[in-house]
Amino acid sequence: MLRMNASDNLVAYFSMEIGIDTKMKTYSGGLGVLAGDTLHSLADLSVPTVAVTLISEYGYFTQEFDENRQIEKYPRWPIEEHLKNLNVEIKIPVGPHQLHVKLWQYTLTGITGHTLPIIFLDANHQNNPPELKRLTQRLYPANHEYRLLQEILLGVGGYFALKKLDYKPSVYHLNEGHSAFLTLALYDEAKSQNCTDPVKEVRNKCVFTTHTPVPAGHDKFPRDLVREKLYLAHHLDSLHDVSEKNGSINMTSLALVMCGKVNGVGKKHTQVSRNMFPHYRFDSITNGVHHVFWASESVQNVFNTYLPGWKIDPFSLLSVLNIPRNEIMQAHHHNKIKLINFINNNFNEQFKPDIMTIGYARRMAKYKRADLIFYDLERLNAIAERYPFQLVFAGKAHPEDNVGKSIIHEIMTIKSKLNKNISLIYIPEYSIELAKIIIPGVDIWLNTPMRPLEASGTSGMKASLNGVPNVSILDGWWIEGAIEGVTGWSIGPKPKIGEEQEIQCVDCDDSEDLYRKLEEPILPMFYNAPRQFAKVQRNAIALHGSFFNTNRMAQQYIIKSYLT
Repeated sequence: MLRMNASDNLVAYFSMEIGIDTKMKTYSGGLGVLAGDTLHSLADLSVPTVAVTLISEYGYFTQEFDENRQIEKYPRWPIEEHLKNLNVEIKIPVGPHQLHVKLWQYTLTGITGHTLPIIFLDANHQNNPPELKRLTQRLYPANHEYRLLQEILLGVGGYFALKKLDYKPSVYHLNEGHSAFLTLALYDEAKSQNCTDPVKEVRNKCVFTTHTPVPAGHDKFPRDLVREKLYLAHHLDSLHDVSEKNGSINMTSLALVMCGKVNGVGKKHTQVSRNMFPHYRFDSITNGVHHVFWASESVQNVFNTYLPGWKIDPFSLLSVLNIPRNEIMQAHHHNKIKLINFINNNFNEQFKPDIMTIGYARRMAKYKRADLIFYDLERLNAIAERYPFQLVFAGKAHPEDNVGKSIIHEIMTIKSKLNKNISLIYIPEYSIELAKIIIPGVDIWLNTPMRPLEASGTSGMKASLNGVPNVSILDGWWIEGAIEGVTGWSIGPKPKIGEEQEIQCVDCDDSEDLYRKLEEPILPMFYNAPRQFAKVQRNAIALHGSFFNTNRMAQQYIIKSYLT
């Protein structure tokens, strides 16, 4: 496939969302932030890469609260201040229309000076009818037809954009199934060139990363609608296993059929994916975070003093084990003061730096169980009688997810039922910028998903990198990273990565285990043995930061997927 030292070889990275800057509303959450981190590392490693995404003119949404309920606002972000207009456009047939697409570029520079272009597709063109102009306004609209049109634009439009800009990729990396129609454009090209085996030709070029461990999370579109909107749809008749029993086109199945290299984003998630799609081979490449982007300034100062070269070689973070604990404690104290001041100055709270602070910031969805810690308020309040603590929540619910919104409302209105020794805040508009304040500033990072629905999760990796131990359900990456009492603490029974029968989540059991962990090892250690707690903080940085980073992840992609 790819020789990394060949200047005429190139990786084309396709993702519906890419998060690289808080001010650029081109991401909704973990998938987009992971894409941004991946591209940072590919740039750092000087891997020849071009990325393709949608411009998302009004972003996912801006979150505000009205009477403790989420309100969505859609202000336009200043595209012209961040992206270069390439003054180039493409046209692709969509149903009865020609879709005109403008191209913008962001240039990402790695720590070695290597640059990586990110191409943004923009359907807000004067020659498009009004309904098509709106295609790239918002991320993940609820309208099924618009989702299909966006995915046609990403996959097929991205293919034509690279052609127009004279890029000649040797590898196409599909980050989730949204861009799977790209493979049909490549298939059409192979057939037009009279390739004897066009499917094999496409499979030799395409790499697919799946992130979704539940069937409902995989995009499916009615075949008739696909035929109506996608001019390449007739090629689907030549492909097996891309349709559901009801005839719908499954975008994950299409990617599995047409991509020669496929991987899950964690060892457990890979096993779950194999069970969901038993006829396909899945490799496992566990996610990571970009260590330079996510390490706080105070933590970076410690690394710079003791570990010169850590930016180029994050594996050297293992040597954090030799750094004096006082240095870790001081760096974390600085981060905590920054968070406390942010909360008190902006929200008129009275959070205190000497009180244990627990952080939780995720997309608000039912399976993530953000409210698990409140399952037994009597028990929680009793713990606070002995050990006071502060709770910091943040995260958005999808505009159409009423259950997620109700969880936010529940958390925001539960204050009156809490012990006087428990402070709680729900901070609006969770973003990259806010994550860089909350995650390093709390004392422990809480994660409570239903097993096995956490494909990987990366917020906990960001926490560990900054010396914030995780307290988490054993799912996703935490199965691989948890060393009980050494790098953090687990919640619930430990599953085996290869087991067929999943351990069922029971809220009462998981909450009970969470309360026990808080009451016995965690809170007493924090208050009575701070140097022992600092040892866990240091272990988390060394053992997690040195491995769960996108440099290691990108290198695995190069070896397992790009070079073979």
